[in-house]
Amino acid sequence: MQKTTAHLVHDLPQHAPMTQFPVHHGELVVGGERLATLAARVGQTPFYAYDRALLRQRVADLRQALPQEIKLHYAMKANPMPALVGLMAGWVDGIDVASAGELKVALDAGANPHAISFAGPGKRDAELRQAVASRVLVNVESFREVGILAKASQALGLPARVAVRINPDFELKRSGMKMGGGPKPFGVDAEQVPALLSEIGQAGLNFEGFHIYPGSQNLNPDALCEALQQSFDLALRLAPHAPSLMRILNLGGGFGVPYFPGDKRLDITPVADVLNSIVQRALVEWPQLVLVLELGRYLVAEAGVYVARVIDCKHSRHQFYVVTDGGMHHHLAASGNFGQVVRKNYPVAIGNKMDAACTHVTTVVGPSCTPLDVIADRMKLAEAQVGDLVVVFQSGAYGASASPQGFLGHPACLEVLV
Repeated sequence: MQKTTAHLVHDLPQHAPMTQFPVHHGELVVGGERLATLAARVGQTPFYAYDRALLRQRVADLRQALPQEIKLHYAMKANPMPALVGLMAGWVDGIDVASAGELKVALDAGANPHAISFAGPGKRDAELRQAVASRVLVNVESFREVGILAKASQALGLPARVAVRINPDFELKRSGMKMGGGPKPFGVDAEQVPALLSEIGQAGLNFEGFHIYPGSQNLNPDALCEALQQSFDLALRLAPHAPSLMRILNLGGGFGVPYFPGDKRLDITPVADVLNSIVQRALVEWPQLVLVLELGRYLVAEAGVYVARVIDCKHSRHQFYVVTDGGMHHHLAASGNFGQVVRKNYPVAIGNKMDAACTHVTTVVGPSCTPLDVIADRMKLAEAQVGDLVVVFQSGAYGASASPQGFLGHPACLEVLV
């Protein structure tokens, strides 16, 4: 017998509990403010809100779990909001940027240039010159970049600080997005690295180390442990080809957060154990080596929410739709159009009715005239009415800056740090 829509929804796996934000009298509390008050304070919907206490706690918890020798860098591509970057710059050991625009934000935020690294497969000549002038570490990702950096060094009278981003000969298994292994535009294939290192030496660049980032959004600790160990071993194999001692090794990150039904939170304990063994090996084999863990999403995603207001409710052939003033133009990832092959729902709630029973099968959509503008597809939510506030959790990373905010001319959203 064919199941009804209600049964199908009921049978789906559930989201991991979103317990990081308190609830007061049925209303979500973000940054110490009840949601309706926060919306009034912001002055409009939609908006993103990032809870600074949760951001600080995530960094503190991670430092507590990891070996103290591991340096923690924030990959600001996850969330480049200037106020947030300013906070993170004071809590972490370094900032990783992916463009000259991000470099400016990091420097304006007071990040130490010596602790800023610049990665990306398409660095323009002017960006490489800016990086040399700013005295930041450039992760070299092609043979072309060596000559440009050498010319910039000579013209500016400053030695270009470089690391080599390696495209490893392995993949991060069960990764949401594979950034290494096989043919990739990122970095230099491991087998080509010795030749690149020779060119770096001949050009007189200041070689400092390696950067290896096999993948991202991984919730499997065994896969992460294996990739970290393989990354360290690969760096040790290639280090003898370098023109000078390896002083820094960026092991990447890839720590995931639970977005979709059935996702389980990452168990950090085994990852910390492997990192501790790597630290112990490094102390013996490479005592001068600084080990870096580069994380973006894991540090900020769970501290953020996206909030939109219900502007209409309607039925269409037995399906209930809630239409909001926000959508894919602000939160492309939640709509499923930012890398998902099969669309899955982010955790969503009616933020001013958190204590109401979630019994209404609801599809939440945005105002755009496209069927792609879906924020929640047939989820069980509290009964929504015009004026209610829809909340999308796990929205602190790859939200506003990763979305086409100019799409169809709808207003841009605001971001607040609370």
